[in-house]
Amino acid sequence: MAQGYHSAAMDDIAERAGVSKPVLYQHFPGKLDLYLALLDQHCEALLEAVRNALASTTDNKQRVRATMDAYFAYVEDDGGAFRLVFESDLTNEPAVRERVDKVTFECAEAICDVIAEDTGLSRAESMLLASGLGGLAQVVARSWLHSDRSVPRDQAVQLLTSLAWRGIAGFPLHGSEQHH
Repeated sequence: MAQGYHSAAMDDIAERAGVSKPVLYQHFPGKLDLYLALLDQHCEALLEAVRNALASTTDNKQRVRATMDAYFAYVEDDGGAFRLVFESDLTNEPAVRERVDKVTFECAEAICDVIAEDTGLSRAESMLLASGLGGLAQVVARSWLHSDRSVPRDQAVQLLTSLAWRGIAGFPLHGSEQHH
């Protein structure tokens, strides 16, 4: 389904999965059910990558880098899973839209938790900043991939980290005048 929902046939999906079409239908009544199961799996993988990046260090500049890199790694994955999440040809399908919105919100919420804790900003303020950082990471990572990776990944992540860090570092650590 990396080529898109509408171009994927259940026969092709069964063949790629190494099962018969009847076996596929035993587990998934229709193509949309299969698509949603794959979407759930790939949304969870992105959320886990973001959470792991945020938990990987207490150094906030490195957290920003790790989080940006998580998005780049996600879009660079050979399976093209990110297309199911961010470039679906089914975004008007309510069940798909709901899942995409949910993972976008949950990723922002994970980032928000760190911002709110570290800065003392309100939850609403932290969520706005987190949504901006998550959106920035997602859009730029996809743009980078579609530009045929014309800038090496490490350099692209560093550029984006520098941009994001210059903004978020302007919010001092709670109870501190330092910008860590």
